[in-house]
Amino acid sequence: MDNELFPIIWFGLIGLALIIYVILDGYSLGIGILFPFIKGAEQRGVMLTTASPFWDGNQTWLVLSVAGLYGTFPLVYSSLLPAMYLPLILMLMCLFFRGMTFEFRSKASSHRSFDIGFCIVTTAVAFLQGMIVGSVIAGVGTDDGNFAENVLSAFSWFGLCTGIALVIGYALLGAAWLVIKTEGQLQKIFYRLIRPLMILFFLAMLAVVAITPLVNQLIAERWAKWPNLLWLGITAVIMMILAIMTIRSATRRHEKRIFIQIGVMFVLGLVGLVASLYPVMLPPDITLWDAASSRSSQQFLLVGYATLLPITLGYTAYSYWLFRGKVHESEE
Repeated sequence: MDNELFPIIWFGLIGLALIIYVILDGYSLGIGILFPFIKGAEQRGVMLTTASPFWDGNQTWLVLSVAGLYGTFPLVYSSLLPAMYLPLILMLMCLFFRGMTFEFRSKASSHRSFDIGFCIVTTAVAFLQGMIVGSVIAGVGTDDGNFAENVLSAFSWFGLCTGIALVIGYALLGAAWLVIKTEGQLQKIFYRLIRPLMILFFLAMLAVVAITPLVNQLIAERWAKWPNLLWLGITAVIMMILAIMTIRSATRRHEKRIFIQIGVMFVLGLVGLVASLYPVMLPPDITLWDAASSRSSQQFLLVGYATLLPITLGYTAYSYWLFRGKVHESEE
């Protein structure tokens, strides 16, 4: 196999794991973001119960993608980690407290403090993930492969925009998931939330797309050229159609269709971002081939990934099939 092909394969595998993580853990984070819209502790308990069989397994995909990055693109890992130390540490701390509040809530006599804590940490995780993405798009300053900026540079105004956009997106995913898993009055609340959240998410995406060329010169140059400009326009039209279809699906009470349509929007957005940067993996100038480890390392790791990926896909699919169906208030 051609040496240049291995980095492309690994880029695709890591990207696949990240996409699955964003969609699956995105809805469970969205559940916490939506807590302020629900007043009753029992109803919030039902919301948590819809994700309780899955939330920790969903994070396996994040571990899988980071492990793949460490082994196959060490230059990106070693450059990105120092640049994002602060937001990454904060995110990991919030993920820890998220698990703690998730588990402790079921044992506590009073749920209020745990509900507030769960909402805060899940919103923080979503915001920090979006901010990290924004900071990566804007570029990481390196000198001979070493991080050469201040650790506070991760907290940029563009990162703030992408962080807010992802919080809204995760809330939308959470509402779509809860439409599938709940019923009655609780389900009606999430149906009503789909429309305003979708409008906010679409506007947030437009804002991020409009600002992106201002912070990344490579993307600005590529989007200005033909036929890339045409593809950008086609993608925008597809996104708009999906947004309209999602709102229509919510109006007509098509439960599962809503989640699928929103998931496709996320996939299109992530694929579009990757296509705009390819073959640059870490802006401004670190490419796949610059960052790749040796061919022997990538071959060795590919065997492990080829084993773990179908196993992880299999148990993920089985768990979702096993716990399919509605969650009733009596099940909390």
